[in-house]
Amino acid sequence: MELSNRETWGLIHGLLLGSFFLLAFAGGLAELYGLRHRWETEEGITTSVRRLTVGFWAMAVAAWLTVITGTWIVYPWYRESLAGDDFAGCEGAQIPIPGECSPRDFLNSNVSGDTETWHHFGMEWKEHVAWLAPMFATSAAFIVAYYGTKLARQGRIRRMTITLFVLAFAVAAVAGVLGALITKVAPVK
Repeated sequence: MELSNRETWGLIHGLLLGSFFLLAFAGGLAELYGLRHRWETEEGITTSVRRLTVGFWAMAVAAWLTVITGTWIVYPWYRESLAGDDFAGCEGAQIPIPGECSPRDFLNSNVSGDTETWHHFGMEWKEHVAWLAPMFATSAAFIVAYYGTKLARQGRIRRMTITLFVLAFAVAAVAGVLGALITKVAPVK
């Protein structure tokens, strides 16, 4: 199997960085939810907070790297305008044609069915709203680092942190699903 430069960056962006964030979410959520003074000893709380701090910051960094690589490395290849205003370069194409029909051109041309909505809703949503995931994740990481072991006693702040963390996951999950579906219909080659 051989991967092009673009496919390699797509793999790094979605499969490595994005998947790491999404997969690590369950462990982080369980650890944060279980951080309760009545459930753990002081030593257990200290250990949990250490794991949470490292894990949440690693996830925040992964979320930032995911949107940065997507926005400034992968997305420009998707958005190239190659087919002309009438999308003539995409005529008869089954998939985007490198140098003639970019993935955006392919979706907007509707040559393989009604695909224009994939660009106008899916990619536009993904392009803008996905930036909220690292913002929410960084906010949650900051709260964990700032409050530390106090989170075990302060349920309201812990619940707020869980909410931010779940929002980061939800936004990233929707962006990931849209990205996978769009790549299935119009891959970046």
